[in-house]
Amino acid sequence: MSAGDPARGGRTDPDGAEPEETDPDYRFTLANERTYLAWIRTSLGLVAGGVAVHQLVPDLATEGARTALATGCIGLATVLAAVSYPRWRRVQRAMRRGDPLPGSPILPVLSVGILAITAFAAVLVLAG
Repeated sequence: MSAGDPARGGRTDPDGAEPEETDPDYRFTLANERTYLAWIRTSLGLVAGGVAVHQLVPDLATEGARTALATGCIGLATVLAAVSYPRWRRVQRAMRRGDPLPGSPILPVLSVGILAITAFAAVLVLAG
């Protein structure tokens, strides 16, 4: 299905061409930008947490366990940073075309990743 397929709620011209893009209400554009920046802040927070765990708490666990926890944080940050701009662009394009907003498969990935990092950190704290 194309992005402008009426079956998906989008608009198409009578000749089947892609819909004309229009500027959405600036409030929606700014909200989309704030969401993008929140993804980036979360990514930066994960990087900072990974570096902090590895460098600042040597008594937390063995070096290998600290490295694994730090790598999990930084790896999740990398994934989040990599998908945040394409997500912003897809949402912006959908708003310009009047299409439904796309879903985000990164939400369950982020939730499971944070859960795994938190559980691993809790095990290290309780075992230490």
